[in-house]
Amino acid sequence: MIFKREPALWLGLVAIVVKLLAAFGMNVSAEQQAVINAVAAALVGLVLAVMAGDAIGAAVLGLAQAVLALAVGFGLDWSAEQQAVVLAAASAVVAMWDRTQITAPAPAAAVAPVRSV
Repeated sequence: MIFKREPALWLGLVAIVVKLLAAFGMNVSAEQQAVINAVAAALVGLVLAVMAGDAIGAAVLGLAQAVLALAVGFGLDWSAEQQAVVLAAASAVVAMWDRTQITAPAPAAAVAPVRSV
């Protein structure tokens, strides 16, 4: 895969391409350019986490936050509360997925139920 050796180089290329497009007619502000680059960085972070076989939950949440920031930067008119609810939902989905990926150190049968007296 092309990301294995030079992820920072690819991020630099994305940044330069965005600047070139802005210089030659694409109407994006400096803030929008920064958010585009943040999304690219989050996406590369997710790709690298998947390739490394690490837990990818944090990378998925980082990408979700970056994409939401990009959408807001390009005109999505959501309140802070709406954004928080969407990110909370993304966190819940990632937590549910992570739960299926973790093996408990003791089998369920080995854990004695708590009895009321």
